[in-house]
Amino acid sequence: MLAGLVAVSLLSAGIGAYEIPLGDVVSSVQHRIGLGGAALDRVGESVLWNVRFPRVVLALVVGASLGCAGALMQGVFGNPLAEPAVIGISSGAAVGGVASIAFGLAFFGNWTLPVFAFVGGLITVFLVYAMSRSGGRTEVVTLILTGVAVTAFGMAMIGLFIFFADNAEVTQITFWQLGSLAQATWPKVLAVLPWALVGLAVAPFYSRKLDLLALGERPARHLGVDVERMRVILMFVTALLTAAAVAVSGIISFVGLVVPHLLRMLAGPGHRFLIPGSALGGALVLAICDLTARTIAAPAELPLGVLTGLIGSPFFFWLLRRTRRKQGGWA
Repeated sequence: MLAGLVAVSLLSAGIGAYEIPLGDVVSSVQHRIGLGGAALDRVGESVLWNVRFPRVVLALVVGASLGCAGALMQGVFGNPLAEPAVIGISSGAAVGGVASIAFGLAFFGNWTLPVFAFVGGLITVFLVYAMSRSGGRTEVVTLILTGVAVTAFGMAMIGLFIFFADNAEVTQITFWQLGSLAQATWPKVLAVLPWALVGLAVAPFYSRKLDLLALGERPARHLGVDVERMRVILMFVTALLTAAAVAVSGIISFVGLVVPHLLRMLAGPGHRFLIPGSALGGALVLAICDLTARTIAAPAELPLGVLTGLIGSPFFFWLLRRTRRKQGGWA
């Protein structure tokens, strides 16, 4: 996956309306990091480092965040059909982002939409947790049902914002909801990178505890796992990863569902591999999808969320059928 990630990144950096040969991309990278090579002409350098590489890096960061968040959610809920949207994080982030567009808010300049989306996602996960907590504990079923209700409310709020928005705002909201990395810049990369790195760094430390949780809550408690505390921390980490991703890319579906499940089928359910593997796999899948989205209908660009939905929804249907045959067991 790591080798594929490097190959796809270099390939994606060279392909587009302004073609840059792969050898020139490698040469420019070598030149920038002081390993020889040669710089391109002024236009080539500008296209490569101000347009292509920010988009490639943002695709890797967003994909890794969504893949890792999906693996965590499936581990926490003990269900291969779980993903961050289950507890309303995606819809909460979408409500924050859409609100900033619909009301023309500009408190933080170009960072206003990402900030509002990020805050919306975090508020949502805390709201879901608070509403589903009873007697000092939270039940998985209650969490999921609360998440479904909050997601429905969030979608209704988005519909209300669209109803009162003007035509220009409706167009912007619609495009953002479809998911895209077309507006990628280095400031956007820097805005999401710290939060993604924190989440990606914390997640692997819970690999062993998630393996124990797979045995069931009661056995995990007997083996020394504070299930409630772990669930709270991992929900926060998932919110951090998902809200940061949605804030800069809009809603991109199915990455957090498909990637962890495929890796579980290929390499087993152990989280020591599954969590970092899902991050790498998510980055690779989103980089490939983004390259496809901007080249398959050139010079037009297919919304990234639409493409992942077209690919992911048939897989989800197959997954449901397969899970049903196994009577709800892990793949």
